[in-house]
Amino acid sequence: MAVGKDEVEIIKPRTDKRQYRRLVLKNSLQVLLISDPDADKCAASMNVSVGAFCDPVGLEGLAHFLEHMLFYASEKYPVEDSYLKYISEHGGMANAFTSSEHTNYYFDVNPDSFEEALDRFAQFFIKPLMSADATMREIKAVDSVPLSFLLPRLYLENQKNLLSDVWRLNQLRKHLSSEDHPYHKFGTGNWETLEVRPKAKGLDTRHELIKFYNEHYSSNLMHLVVYSKESVDKIQGLVENKFQDIRNTDRNRFRFPGQPCTSEHLQILVRAVPIKQGHKLRIGWPITPSIHHYKEAPGRYISHLIGHESEGSLFYILKTLGWATSLAAGEGDWTLDYSFFEVTVDLTDSGHEHMQDVVGLLFKYINLLQQSGASKWIFDELSAVCEVTFHYQDKVPPIDYVVTVATYMETYPPQDWLVGKSLPSNFSPEIIQMTLNELSPKTVRIFWESKQFEGKTDMVEPWYGTAYSIEKINESIIQDWILSAPEENLHLPAPNVFIPTDLSLKDAQEAKFPVLLRKSSYSTLWYKPDTMFSTPKAFVKIYFNCPHASSSPESEVLTDIFTRLLLDYLNEYAYYAQVAGLDYGINHTESGFEVTVVGYNHKLRILLETIFQKIAQFKVKPDRFSVIKEMVTKEYHNNKFLQPFQLAMYYCSLILQDQTWPWMEELEVLPHLEAEDLAKFVPMMLSRTFLECYIAGNIESNEAGSMIQYIEDVFFKGSNPICQPLFPSQHLTNRVVKLEKGKNYVYSNQGLNPSDENSCLVHYIQVHRDDFLMNVKLQLLALIAKQPAFHQLRTVEQLGYITALLQRNDFGIHGVQFIIQSSVKGPKYIDLRVESFLQMFESKLYEMTSDQFKNNVNALIDMKLEKHKNLKEESGFYWREISDGILKFDRREVEVAALRQLTQQELIYFFNENIKAGAPRKKTLSVRVYGSLHAPELKEETSESADPHIVHIDDIFSFRRSQPLYGSFKGGFVQMKL
Repeated sequence: MAVGKDEVEIIKPRTDKRQYRRLVLKNSLQVLLISDPDADKCAASMNVSVGAFCDPVGLEGLAHFLEHMLFYASEKYPVEDSYLKYISEHGGMANAFTSSEHTNYYFDVNPDSFEEALDRFAQFFIKPLMSADATMREIKAVDSVPLSFLLPRLYLENQKNLLSDVWRLNQLRKHLSSEDHPYHKFGTGNWETLEVRPKAKGLDTRHELIKFYNEHYSSNLMHLVVYSKESVDKIQGLVENKFQDIRNTDRNRFRFPGQPCTSEHLQILVRAVPIKQGHKLRIGWPITPSIHHYKEAPGRYISHLIGHESEGSLFYILKTLGWATSLAAGEGDWTLDYSFFEVTVDLTDSGHEHMQDVVGLLFKYINLLQQSGASKWIFDELSAVCEVTFHYQDKVPPIDYVVTVATYMETYPPQDWLVGKSLPSNFSPEIIQMTLNELSPKTVRIFWESKQFEGKTDMVEPWYGTAYSIEKINESIIQDWILSAPEENLHLPAPNVFIPTDLSLKDAQEAKFPVLLRKSSYSTLWYKPDTMFSTPKAFVKIYFNCPHASSSPESEVLTDIFTRLLLDYLNEYAYYAQVAGLDYGINHTESGFEVTVVGYNHKLRILLETIFQKIAQFKVKPDRFSVIKEMVTKEYHNNKFLQPFQLAMYYCSLILQDQTWPWMEELEVLPHLEAEDLAKFVPMMLSRTFLECYIAGNIESNEAGSMIQYIEDVFFKGSNPICQPLFPSQHLTNRVVKLEKGKNYVYSNQGLNPSDENSCLVHYIQVHRDDFLMNVKLQLLALIAKQPAFHQLRTVEQLGYITALLQRNDFGIHGVQFIIQSSVKGPKYIDLRVESFLQMFESKLYEMTSDQFKNNVNALIDMKLEKHKNLKEESGFYWREISDGILKFDRREVEVAALRQLTQQELIYFFNENIKAGAPRKKTLSVRVYGSLHAPELKEETSESADPHIVHIDDIFSFRRSQPLYGSFKGGFVQMKL
């Protein structure tokens, strides 16, 4: 039973039709019920106010370990992994995360399976089973496998983070804090902290785990959000029934007053060596947490100004000087007791040489803000943008929504559970000034990252092995930097002309699918008015199909630099549009580039026209070319630090997709490219082009047509037009290699990072060219096999933390792929285990009852009938149909009809023909990337050559040239009729 329903009014967006109810159960569990009759998925999130800060000394990572353990079994549902199996089989997903002060568990599922899923979920917090058998399997297996059952997940999770600069530098900042403060802790956990050290002290990890759960997991420290399509009354009955048995031991929420940094950790300059190329500066200060003044929003106000990118801003000056490529500002790590305000700057090589000037300019800008005082018009403008953003926010998937709200519940009063800190409303110059004054040279912490510090450091962070050194800097040193920094015209931003004032909805004609509104030799325009979301927003995509843009590695790189320069030129003007909720992008694609604008439609046309004028009047600025070239070069070099699974997937795409260039060749040509090369290239690239356009949302058809007419006039009209239409022979298509039936192709290569022990296998099975019936057979098979594959290959065999069975779609060519990254076994062995799994799965497919088959079919149907949540998501779906040339806008409805007719025997026949080990039509590509631990095995692979069904790919491009290609769906694009 509930103690009561709180009648406090929960503030919600004006456009939100969902019903909300706050509830407190008799065990003091606080609950928010959300009723959404339009929901396609139900979801729940439990936020527990217990995190890594609660880890006992000497058992770092215990809270995180517990988060993993709760997934496996409970007294009521004792079969291992049955929770994840149930969720997966009923169209859902589940996950969890542990942070400093809380742990969040969440899931979603199809509505007709929600009640049982919720019951299984509730058992995490009532009577979980952390059996001795499960825990001991981890410990006993350490000799034969690095770790077994669950600790390996933590071990491997930690392993994959060891080469991540984000994780490494985050831990270094924690390391340089007071050892007496929990901020200093290592929260992920590993074999050392959860087995070796406890054992040396005579501690039993399982005993400590159960003790930790019993001591900390109390219902009064929990906040639950439940999202369903049922009425709030019905959801309330469900929640009271499922969650009232959670124990309430009346625990106090963990608090550790005070800042983590003593004077020893302030006024420091830390030089650190990252894994990747590039220079980064992170300047931070301990401040009063803004959460205590979330209506006054001092942190948001200050980050808005320091992080601004318009003319006169700090970033604009640093960019103009050629010293920075990006800047971000805001509160980083925070709790109720401490917070850090951080400014992060990505430096160029020149910026690295002028680090002191960069810091000096930052303090000059802070001084400007301190001296000019808080400005009411800026706060009011920020408040207006936040209000529009909140009240016209896009609907998001329920699983994302419940997680966000559950984390808000432990921090904000009930009326603000949906708002959080997103509606600043009280202008308080004193509070803003207080926080500004905390950004002082007396308390600054500067972290400076660069590969150039290699060999010049004298300390090592213990958990990740990051090399670093510390130098104390006092106030007078920073004052010298301020005085020596260049004199620049730093000033506050101008009023934002892009803030929408017309949020009215236009009369839309009913249109279920996009229609071809206009077509010429210059362009095609697909159009779909918003009939679903009722928001004052629009989506515009203009794709420039330029044959010269991807004709060689040089042209590919030049097109990439061209799109980045365009964004660079637009930034100080268009940044205002982004602040006002009007996003834009210019991206290099397979055969050209595309412009995307999405957001409030009121002033979208102004931004759109500015973008296309910039393209039409493009001139190369040599200084900006040099900066962008340097940035691109570093990015290409950093491809060497891709995780092995990313590298294996890259190789897979390079093998399968015709007319794609390897980044190694692009890196080779980069040093030789100069500004003059780009100046000559751009007019040639644009000289022949065809525009594919999609416009959707709160825009009338005549407006859409007018936009495209404007673009055509800019590029194709006049006495000396920039562009000419494509010849029929120039329409480029994306084509895919057609693998031979009965063959297993193998491509093996060594990992590019010698420090990475992990190997990876991508085992890809190519099946068919887009066809509704074949699609649903493959999708259903993938749905049924997904959880058994995960359970067998990851949980039981412990092959790797990253283990997934995914569908793959290359421009309408469908297949499935197993992706397994491992430091435990080499790729060849893993390949055999995948084949072994398929043999085992075959028997499961035959043993499946007709009810189980129907349940899986229904789960997939529910997933397909799930409505798009917002305009951007819907537009992405339809744009894929357009860009691939398939144009099956009714895909979901037709595939559902095909599913309803599908029999179990047909699915088995499909598996036997295309997927099972030795299937006659099976076409497999195994991409094997060997990490340093398994490098010797690479030389042994030639022994497979005797098998006539195995084809070793020695040279990707020779192989690609020798293979037949699937026909492109864009083959008949030019002949398309209105």
